[in-house]
Amino acid sequence: MAEPQVLAIVLAGGAGKRLAPLTDDRAKPAVPFGGLYRLIDFALSNLVNAGIRRICVLTQYKSHSLDRHITTTWRLSSLLGNYVTPVPAQQRLGPHWYTGSADAIFQSLNLIYDDQPDIVAVFGADHVYRMDTRQMVDQHVAGRAGVTVAAIPVDRKEATSFGVVQTGPDGRSVEAFLEKPPDPPGIPGDPDLAYASMGNYVFSTDVLVEALRQDAADDSSGHDMGGDILPMLVSQGCAQAYNFLGNEVPGAEPRDAGYWRDVGTLDSYFDAHLDLCAVHPVFNLYNDRWPILTHVPSQPPAKFVHDSGDRIGRAINSVVSNGVIVSGGLVRQSVLSPGVRINSWATVDRSVLMHNTAVGRNAVVRNAILDKNVVVPDHAQVGVDKDHDKARGFVVSAGGITVVGKGQEVPL
Repeated sequence: MAEPQVLAIVLAGGAGKRLAPLTDDRAKPAVPFGGLYRLIDFALSNLVNAGIRRICVLTQYKSHSLDRHITTTWRLSSLLGNYVTPVPAQQRLGPHWYTGSADAIFQSLNLIYDDQPDIVAVFGADHVYRMDTRQMVDQHVAGRAGVTVAAIPVDRKEATSFGVVQTGPDGRSVEAFLEKPPDPPGIPGDPDLAYASMGNYVFSTDVLVEALRQDAADDSSGHDMGGDILPMLVSQGCAQAYNFLGNEVPGAEPRDAGYWRDVGTLDSYFDAHLDLCAVHPVFNLYNDRWPILTHVPSQPPAKFVHDSGDRIGRAINSVVSNGVIVSGGLVRQSVLSPGVRINSWATVDRSVLMHNTAVGRNAVVRNAILDKNVVVPDHAQVGVDKDHDKARGFVVSAGGITVVGKGQEVPL
């Protein structure tokens, strides 16, 4: 049997309000992560590594930096018919923007008509994980499903924050799709766990197109993939679940198998960075058999200078990108993006510093996220006194993480 032709549609139009101020000037999928990457790089890397290389990225809000990243980084071989292309909201069906994720695809049906795929993979753009998407496609085809939903077992108490997939006794056929239920149904055989939807779907093309047409004609619909399209297809008995924990990624180790993080809040975004800093990280960036791909700037290697008394340039349990200079300062359990400067006697502890941020002499940054081009002057402190941080206009998350927006100079 011939390999089914797959078109991937990546939904990258979300505003990401819960990540503000990191999303004040960029779309959520364009938010930097892990020093070198953007959030969208994880979804695109999973698709490309799995051999799915015809990819449309639907954008809408504050998409300039995202569009630029895609067009300059994700260049595939057009000779082989491969592409990753950003598709902005175009108002093809009338003078209105996307009203939901399903409406975004409905307004972009021309992409499907032009490509004529057998399968359409609809994936989110802002989760941190590794996944061999082809294995999910194979289950979808073998099971003759109309739609297959990627799901991950989570504690039932945590599942109230997700869309939840309720399966039949076989653990695969979907009987209900519930949006943030107060009492999530358990997994067959393990009532303490529930299947949380990962926001990744594989559709048979004809099933998706017909469902989108029906949804578009329903004025009462919210035009959302999880809230409207999935329940519709569940009611038709053609939905199946794919257990993400069964996905086998080449090069994955037992400790990072099944790792998936929804980084939709400042605290979850911060915690996912700390996962990278552990001696044995629960998410391993160093798997060269399934690399996370991105544009790496042409900057020199990281440099650590001074070794005199208490003026020692060092980084411990940290991820340090190229172009960073740690000049007589101390960095602990932190992630530093390219071009960061840490000056003498400064301390950076449990923090995320984005591109070209500068920390002055004797300054302290602790439990904080600093966006690009932030300047922390000599002797200034960020994240040490949360009340002082709030008085200076900085966002402090529910978990006590101070966030400084792009390009600010921190007042004393």
